[in-house]
Amino acid sequence: MKYMLLIYNDPELSDGLDPEKVGADYWAYTQEIVESGEMVAGDPVEGNETATSVRVRNGKRATTDGPFAETKEVMGGYYIVDVKDLDRALELAAKLPGSQTGVIEVRPIRELG
Repeated sequence: MKYMLLIYNDPELSDGLDPEKVGADYWAYTQEIVESGEMVAGDPVEGNETATSVRVRNGKRATTDGPFAETKEVMGGYYIVDVKDLDRALELAAKLPGSQTGVIEVRPIRELG
């Protein structure tokens, strides 16, 4: 079963962290799930200031700067993993370095057709 692990960080909590250590922690995590065969994909994303939200209403497209919702946490990246069950997805989410200062949202990926 595939799951998306969405990484949300609290900038206030993560501002004081050493970027080299954080990078090394994510590299180690990534290597672990690559070696276990559970990694499908994953990438960091640019900050909220680069986001554009798109809505179409009555056939007209409207765009706004910024993410869809204002929240304290900001999306920092994601992983897609292919694991045996939700318990393993939750276990991997808890191992993510971002779980220490933010929130990891775990969502099953819907299988189509």
